Amino acid sequence: MDGNGRWAKRKHLPRVMGHRKGVEAVRELVRSLKDTSIECLTLYAFSSENWKRPEEEVDDLMNLMRKFIKSDLPEFIANDVRLKIIGDWQSLAPDIVEMLEDALAKTAHGSRTLAVALNYGAQAEIVQAAAKAAAAGEVTEESIAANLYTADLPPLDLLIRTSGEVRLSNFLLWQAAYAEMIFTDVLWPDFTPAHLMDALDQFAGRERRFGGR
Repeated sequence: MDGNGRWAKRKHLPRVMGHRKGVEAVRELVRSLKDTSIECLTLYAFSSENWKRPEEEVDDLMNLMRKFIKSDLPEFIANDVRLKIIGDWQSLAPDIVEMLEDALAKTAHGSRTLAVALNYGAQAEIVQAAAKAAAAGEVTEESIAANLYTADLPPLDLLIRTSGEVRLSNFLLWQAAYAEMIFTDVLWPDFTPAHLMDALDQFAGRERRFGGR
């Protein structure tokens, strides 16, 4: 989800307003899942590199996270959405960790999954998974995959990046090996369920060969 800062800058607003509008976009997208066949939606919310941002901006993002969990948890439960967190989220502030643990427990039996990447970096994930695989025995593609944060999630089919950036930025590098990718110029706060539907239509029209002819 990229482009919150640029959205705010274009409108001559503080960056935090872009992040707040980005949270609204998340909320609308999650609500739209019930009208699709999507089993799992994964959102890159906060990378392990985002700590390099100004302290004030990081604090704003963490406070938005607190508000989002508190305000939207009842809706997740009502709409049968399972929350899953990927990344080193236990290293976040203790109160956020406690809120996330409560949310994970209360949504554990949801039929659709919203996976949120928090304090996540794909390179670190792969290193950690390979080390666990080595400690248990032979290192293979299967043993590494079994130790990724996403081991219990469906395969990644489609990866969408907003705001015109054309790179993966350390997101789901292993999982994206044969994923279809869509890069859009739309800034994240302006990304709507209609944009998601358009991306799904594009995906449906692609021929997936997984390395075959």
